[in-house]
Amino acid sequence: MAAARDSRSTKPGDRLERWLRKQYFQPSGLGLVVNPVFIIRRGLFRAIRSLAPKLKGRILDFGCGSKPYRSLFMHADAYIGCDMETTGHNHRRSQIDVFWDGTRLPFADAEFDSVVSFETFEHIFNLEHVLAEIRRVTRPAGYLLVSVPFAWDEHEAPYDFARYTSFGIKHILEVNGYQPVITVKTQTYILALSQLAIAYLMQHVAPKQKALFAVFQGLVIFPMTLFAYGLNAIMPKSDQYYCSNVVLARKKQ
Repeated sequence: MAAARDSRSTKPGDRLERWLRKQYFQPSGLGLVVNPVFIIRRGLFRAIRSLAPKLKGRILDFGCGSKPYRSLFMHADAYIGCDMETTGHNHRRSQIDVFWDGTRLPFADAEFDSVVSFETFEHIFNLEHVLAEIRRVTRPAGYLLVSVPFAWDEHEAPYDFARYTSFGIKHILEVNGYQPVITVKTQTYILALSQLAIAYLMQHVAPKQKALFAVFQGLVIFPMTLFAYGLNAIMPKSDQYYCSNVVLARKKQ
């Protein structure tokens, strides 16, 4: 239904809103101009895009929200979104197919070929229980593609419980029945620090009014982002500090 509404909407304002929304999660080069979290989202998008073709068949998006990366999974026969009704954000833009009650996922054993979960695990206090449920609904040798932030501030309060190092998230997956196959640290030390500085300005300096924030984005955040990439190009690279972890893991037999 949502896709049908979008296809009928030809107003310039609506097209611009859709473009801006896409730039927020799947930023192109132009997204650098309009997206204040371009650095972290660009890293996530590129990592997820590189791994998405490995997932096929029936895919469950756990903690789906608005399904911002749905278009990347071109080999999916079905893409089902599952989320909780009460979270740290509203569901105005959400595309949830099934609500979860926090105990048992409403799906049969081995119903999905793969499960994806983006920027969700940090909001789960009982992660071992959730991983057991995800494992139950995944077929033997099925994939789990997950992303979690490493360098980011508290968000969606009070439902923000953890940050994971690359070693930490791999260990949690391994002891809960998954074998990590590919692990990606997104962005570099300099870019991660730059994104945190921009996030600070967004929260404590930037004006709250939408129009004034757009001006602040163009005059302050965009030049800072551009400078960060320029500095990153000439300075030694380090991934000891970074934005997010993206892990592709396989269910153990």
